[in-house]
Amino acid sequence: MSQKHGEIDMLQELRSELTGYCYRMMGSIFEAEDAVQDTILRAWQSWDQIREHSSRRAWVYRIATNICLDRLRSAKRRALPMDLSEPAAVITEPRDNLPRESWIWPAPDIVDDPANLLISRETIRLSFIALLQLLPPRQRAVLILQDVFRLSANETAAAMEMTTAAVNSALQRARATISQSNLRSDQLHHTDAETDQDLIARYVEAFEQYNIDALLALFNENGSLSMPPFTMWVHGSPNLSTFYHTTRNHCLGSRLLPVRANGNSPAFAQYVPGGQDGLLAPWAVHVLEISHNKIAHIHHFIDAELFVTFGLPAELDLNKI
Repeated sequence: MSQKHGEIDMLQELRSELTGYCYRMMGSIFEAEDAVQDTILRAWQSWDQIREHSSRRAWVYRIATNICLDRLRSAKRRALPMDLSEPAAVITEPRDNLPRESWIWPAPDIVDDPANLLISRETIRLSFIALLQLLPPRQRAVLILQDVFRLSANETAAAMEMTTAAVNSALQRARATISQSNLRSDQLHHTDAETDQDLIARYVEAFEQYNIDALLALFNENGSLSMPPFTMWVHGSPNLSTFYHTTRNHCLGSRLLPVRANGNSPAFAQYVPGGQDGLLAPWAVHVLEISHNKIAHIHHFIDAELFVTFGLPAELDLNKI
């Protein structure tokens, strides 16, 4: 019995980093969590093979990689709205949307490697996830395993069932693609959240009061926002002003709860009026990109299932806040 407990403990200890790996591969926390569940189940079922392998971690990553590659075989590239189209020329309420599998979605803060938090945070930011989706799945896996999780070329080859020479070649091609990319989202760089607490507090106050002038004052001159699954995104102060006025009736009376997302990016769960018995209902997760103490971009991810993934309440009672 103690041996079985040890096997379970070993797999559970890998859960967080496996989630980080599968999330980077899939671009969706929904898909990543499913892939990790399958990985742990298959690893448990094939534990006798894992126990005999020289690197149990590499063997488990082989299972996770195969699951991700299978799921990505017919999948289209996921993206952020700003990487798919030009900003909206005419500002109206957003209507056109794409299915969930078209978009990159945020993830609760994942600690892959407590000893190397800086690398972990930088490689799980939304802009880096968007870059990864440019790569063919096998190149993506090689780059993540070596450049993020620091597996050796031999360990990566074992996990990928490739030769070491093929792994090195794939890594070289992946790095070249990343370095030559020109995604709009890659231009967004937030500073450490700890240095922007005043800005973050002012954002919460301005949004909850729905003070549009105060909100606009927080953006830099090229500020923008997006709203997956809607394709429309908005750029520039005049358009942001029009957008906030256009959506005023929907957002007035909202409340924001702080959450941790994608490498400790400043993020909030938005609850809006309209729930039963006067309760506030879940609407969107805001992830802020901050540069030089100004907001560069706000991702508004509109999907109620994100609230479950982030461990958030299904409704909000103002009397209990």
